[in-house]
Amino acid sequence: MTQDDELNNAYALKSPEDNRRLYARWADSYDSTFVAEMDYQLPFHAADAFVKAGGHGPVLDVGAGTGLVGERLTSQGVGPVDGTDISPEMLAVADEKKTYRSLFASDITQPMDVKDGTYAGIISAGTFTLGHVGPDAFDQLLRIAAPGALFVITINGEHFESEGFAAKLAALHSQIHDLKLVPVRYYGANAQGDHAKDEGKMAIFRKV
Repeated sequence: MTQDDELNNAYALKSPEDNRRLYARWADSYDSTFVAEMDYQLPFHAADAFVKAGGHGPVLDVGAGTGLVGERLTSQGVGPVDGTDISPEMLAVADEKKTYRSLFASDITQPMDVKDGTYAGIISAGTFTLGHVGPDAFDQLLRIAAPGALFVITINGEHFESEGFAAKLAALHSQIHDLKLVPVRYYGANAQGDHAKDEGKMAIFRKV
């Protein structure tokens, strides 16, 4: 199966259980196949933007997957970093990298077992995309963020338009400030296939 096939499968997901099945199968080979072969750069762009904007810990990496964001953040002195993902198998791979303070499985479309105002930063790369999570999850993430918390959230370009992210961000105007929507490429120069030039937006803002 090509990486385009895997991406098409990911974009076609319809339910949390679909997500769990796909990523359980993909977890062990994700870094060596998809990340390497597609020159997947999105997690690094998000982490670098977080650092550049002055972000600090504690940080929650939402949709942590195999831990690429956590690795990048800790390599630049940001921490502690916690991670959550719908796939326990992906988190098991992330845990092997020893960069997270804690890791826990969750479906962020449902209430999370995290206290209000826990995190000074929320970062997510590749989770707000086709077949995955829509804009209503922002409510949950704002709840667990402390006042002044920095958010860096990547959003698939097609998903941004079709799922009403612009309207959601506008509706949150009293809860967030300093919103920037920055164009971002998903893959580097070595990417091949139909998705090689995929783009999205990086929403950077702070909680009031």
